Amino acid sequence: MDNKKDKHSEISGTAFGIQKIEIDLNSFDGDPDLDHLPILPTRNLVLFPGMTVTFELGRESAKYLAKHANENKMAIGVVCQLDPNEDNPAVTTGLYKYGVIADVLSVIDNNETPSMALVRSRGKFRILGAAKDSEMWLTARVKPVQDIDNVKDNVEFNMVSEEIHRLINDDLSELIPAPLLPMLKQNNDPVDFINYCCTNFPIDQKDKVNLLSKNKIADRAKGLLAELVVMNERQKITRQVMAKTKKAMDENQRNAFLHQQMESIRETLYGNSDDEIDELLNAGELAMMPDSVWTLFQKEIEKLRRFNPSSPDYSVLYSYLDTLVHIPWVKSTPLNTDFDEARRILENDHYGLEKVKERILEQLAVIMHNPGGKAPIICLVGAPGVGKTSIGKSVARALGRVYERVSFGGLHDEAEIRGHRRTYIGAMPGRIIDAMKRAGVVNPVLVLDELDKIGNDYKGDPAAALLEVLDPEQNCHFHDNYIDVDYDLSKVLFIATANTLSTIARPLLDRMEIIEISGYLIEEKAEIARRHLLPRICDELNLVPEQLKISDAALLDVIRNYTSESGVRALEKKLAKIGRRAVMALMTGSEFPSPVESADLYNLLGLAPHIPDRYESNEYAGVVTGLAWTEVGGEILMAESSLSQSKTPALTLTGKLGDVMKESATIAYQWVKSNADRLGINPELFDRYNLHIHFPEGAIPKDGPSAGITIATSIVSTFTQRRVAERVAMTGEITLRGKVLPVGGIREKILAAKRAGIDTIILSSQNRRDIDDMPAPYLEGMTFKYVDTADQVIELAVTDIPVASPKAL
Repeated sequence: MDNKKDKHSEISGTAFGIQKIEIDLNSFDGDPDLDHLPILPTRNLVLFPGMTVTFELGRESAKYLAKHANENKMAIGVVCQLDPNEDNPAVTTGLYKYGVIADVLSVIDNNETPSMALVRSRGKFRILGAAKDSEMWLTARVKPVQDIDNVKDNVEFNMVSEEIHRLINDDLSELIPAPLLPMLKQNNDPVDFINYCCTNFPIDQKDKVNLLSKNKIADRAKGLLAELVVMNERQKITRQVMAKTKKAMDENQRNAFLHQQMESIRETLYGNSDDEIDELLNAGELAMMPDSVWTLFQKEIEKLRRFNPSSPDYSVLYSYLDTLVHIPWVKSTPLNTDFDEARRILENDHYGLEKVKERILEQLAVIMHNPGGKAPIICLVGAPGVGKTSIGKSVARALGRVYERVSFGGLHDEAEIRGHRRTYIGAMPGRIIDAMKRAGVVNPVLVLDELDKIGNDYKGDPAAALLEVLDPEQNCHFHDNYIDVDYDLSKVLFIATANTLSTIARPLLDRMEIIEISGYLIEEKAEIARRHLLPRICDELNLVPEQLKISDAALLDVIRNYTSESGVRALEKKLAKIGRRAVMALMTGSEFPSPVESADLYNLLGLAPHIPDRYESNEYAGVVTGLAWTEVGGEILMAESSLSQSKTPALTLTGKLGDVMKESATIAYQWVKSNADRLGINPELFDRYNLHIHFPEGAIPKDGPSAGITIATSIVSTFTQRRVAERVAMTGEITLRGKVLPVGGIREKILAAKRAGIDTIILSSQNRRDIDDMPAPYLEGMTFKYVDTADQVIELAVTDIPVASPKAL
């Protein structure tokens, strides 16, 4: 019967006084056909008698009926429908029972604006039933119902009317549309005033129809007053609630309140976020969290549902819950129990390091035999490039576990270990929890790299936070500030690496088992290059082994002349450079030597940057070879002394020496002065000559007590003008009593001596155990002289042979 239009069309317009309409109203006074009254249904307009309103004609049937009624001066019925969303309401089931007879005064219909009808209502009627519908509109059988005007001299009505006026002017003025207020003040007819208010006030349609059904105007006025009182009470309650809420709310609560008010807007703009929250909840169920964590997770999920997805709080909370979901709580990798396979992996991955591999295999055997036991924390200490980190990877492969690396180089903030509290912007979990999240299992191998590079400042001490991580008795309840729940790290195998132990806190060292990894011999470096470095470089550069051949002599020259380290990191870089030159030659079609010989190294690598440590002859008095340990391995340390006449003798030290080394020089000088007679030195010389002790390579800092006997030997040689024994190096601390104390780094120092061509080393007898513990290849071709006193050092090192040109003293 009509077409589907906008569900919100046909809304009530402004009611006007009849006397103001410039239309010949007398022409509309025809009697209506009460048995076949045309019905114009409205979606949400309830019209009262004596009112003139405009409303939109949204349906084609309504538009046709209005035009027809206007042209033929025909009365129609205006009735509100029960369901405003229904497009084709039936007379008996889709309309309210009461309506008004009305005349269509005019119809405005053009293409630019919606069709509008100007309608004046007469009296009201009650629908008795449906009549036979026309093809274009609804018709109904109706019975006119006359309103009883019982308001004249009605004291009760007058009081009700006055209260209605008061409510409108005082309490409900905010709820009354502004254009209606002048019309209310100008309307002096009490009946029209009541009907005008009923038509235009924001009252529910069902309540309006109930008011329309009342036949007595006084009763209608009472009903209107009751509706206005309820409206006023609701407004008062709303004001009270808002006042209390505003007083109690701080800024965060206010934002939360606004977010709730904008919930409907949020769903319109961004859609429903329940889908991603439900996915998060399902993922949490699969994560098998502990009961306490699961309870917290569910509570936070419910909080998340109340947040606006565009708000920062939503993102922060979602990231937190996503972290809880992706941290492993139960999932683990099965343990490899094949010990022979584990041994094979270690042997294939690392050449040499026999004692280190033996200790690692011991630990692997314990883990395989007792998987539930607590594994000690292993700390691998050695120079850069000796394979500390790669050993961690091999252990993970041998056990069949996931490998993750956590770098601590340059770490100064405790929050990097324990995580940031979620109250801070940009908060995130600590590096330990982040590594567990990446690993995805509860039993990975975590390599804590560069543990000795940890610092501390006003943000806290990260080393103190690591105490809980590396203590098997405590790490089962590790607390990260970000996730804010205890996490079990007891199934993790921790392997720490460091270049030196001197910068690691003592409490942290007590929790770890130290395994020292010494540097490699030249022969070992060559073998590592053949087995591991060259094949890896070929894979990275997409070369076959035949395209990158290096002779043994050339490889040894690369090690000696182009690198200076205990490990093989720099060696790999040099070999990779040769590989890149091979690729470039392949791409340009130029020739490339195969195999690469020593003579080709200058063209491929340029000038050799390192001059190998070489033993210097003993032609000069006071020149002594010492041995030093550095973070990159061992080195030889030359000491030189000379005398100059002075009226104010003094000891001068140069070579960028540290405080400990300066103290060693002072002690050695004092010991020589105290024992001058026994050493064959004229005591008067100390009052006539300045002594200058210098250590070459002055730009390099030097420190430590191990040069004590080297300095003492240099002083004795200078004052006696006698040569030092050939190809002899020494290391040891000296005391004022002339005792020689043991020092560290013996293995690295021996390697440095072998590189320099030295065959005899003088050291403390207490270092004999270090020599006995070293593999035989390290000791090959070396002679060790063990001493307890500085006198023994002088006897072994200083000969009776004078220098070629002795200084006359």
